[in-house]
Amino acid sequence: MAGALLALAALYLILPGISFAAQADTHEYQLKNGLRLIVREDRRAPTVVHMVWYRAGSMDEVNGKTGVAHVLEHMMFKGTKKVKSGEFSRMVAAVGGRENAFTARDFTGYFQQIEKSKLADVMRLEADRMANLQFSDEEFQRELQVVMEERRLRTEDNPTSLMREMLMATAFVSSPYRHPIIGWMNDLQNMQPADARQWYRDWYAPNNAVVVVAGDVNPLAVKALVEKYYGPIQAKKLPERKPQLEPEQKGEKRAILKAPAENHQIMMAWKVPRLDPKKMDEVDPYALLVLSAVLSGHDNSRLNRELVRSQRLANSAGASYELISRGPELFVISATAAKDKTVQDLEKGIMQTLREIANQGVTDSELKRIKAQLLASQIYKRDSIFAQAMEIGSSEIANVSWRDLDRMIERIQLIESNQIQRVVNTYFISDGLTIVTLDPQPRSMPAKPRGMSGSLRH
Repeated sequence: MAGALLALAALYLILPGISFAAQADTHEYQLKNGLRLIVREDRRAPTVVHMVWYRAGSMDEVNGKTGVAHVLEHMMFKGTKKVKSGEFSRMVAAVGGRENAFTARDFTGYFQQIEKSKLADVMRLEADRMANLQFSDEEFQRELQVVMEERRLRTEDNPTSLMREMLMATAFVSSPYRHPIIGWMNDLQNMQPADARQWYRDWYAPNNAVVVVAGDVNPLAVKALVEKYYGPIQAKKLPERKPQLEPEQKGEKRAILKAPAENHQIMMAWKVPRLDPKKMDEVDPYALLVLSAVLSGHDNSRLNRELVRSQRLANSAGASYELISRGPELFVISATAAKDKTVQDLEKGIMQTLREIANQGVTDSELKRIKAQLLASQIYKRDSIFAQAMEIGSSEIANVSWRDLDRMIERIQLIESNQIQRVVNTYFISDGLTIVTLDPQPRSMPAKPRGMSGSLRH
């Protein structure tokens, strides 16, 4: 497999005609009402993905109303003046399509994937609910109960999810990234229909949206459809976005979560830079991305090799880092302890692995393999029209142009061992570190009020 990946990477590097971002097949337009349209031609199959991305996610919420972006996502399927409640999904299914939606910290998105001749049908539906959403108070209250149950199942009954929630709330002080996307339970319990309607009026506007269409399409024909269905929608004056810059962390933070679980767990997070759209050639974000691949993501990665197979400290271990985002970024390393091992053992093992990279760097063969894997993952990802649309939309919403995606791949291929050493020595310091540990409790422990429990020590 490694040989195949290297061959694939080599093919890209030696054939200048290959372009991942397919810039010649990507077209961008802007309507008079501020809506941006990006069309990616990919005629390998007679299907089309239609996406609408709103630059409005949980990071745009205010205290006391966390979770409203996600709740509104649910309400968007309820109906409009023309479409009866619950009919949206049925109408998409009737033309043979699939559809869904997603809410993140940076955005909310909606999509349909259909046979190419049905693009106008779903575009008409999506444009209609951009401008004409309506739902009753009773529908809102019923759907709110669904969201609260989702929070119970996915977060409050899941110790790893609770740890991640506590990690973000502990690491960040000012940034709205400290709030969970699904919202705090108390905020959900006190949310009113007017809160969701106001969120819709504030942010669901053509001048706060990007439409991405990918697949077997003619760009000018798509543009004509977008002008027909989205063009008449009026632009809005958007609320002022406050910067809410995160203050510099000046000391290690630790938190302990007590929850029913089998094994000890640890999450360690360091404040690191994200990719600045105005400084696309800055080395550090790319070096951090390569570092995350060195540590995690394949059988012979450093964390798996050292903590799981060699020292047998962990049942699993991994690292994560997002290159692109609207807000401040964390580099996270997490691990689940093996039987009879403690979080202290895990922390020591993780720090030892980082010190080895900081002192000795990454071998040439290791770096070559990692670059090949990252390159191959891009190739495979862009083999799907859905993945292409996701990549374009998520980048654009964070102000990273689709035109820069090829350049990002090229920068990754230029990263060297000494640059990885430098980012470890620069950013992986105790003053920027937040650690959350799980103290597993018996599953038969007496029931307590749901929510985040534990102790904080800054």
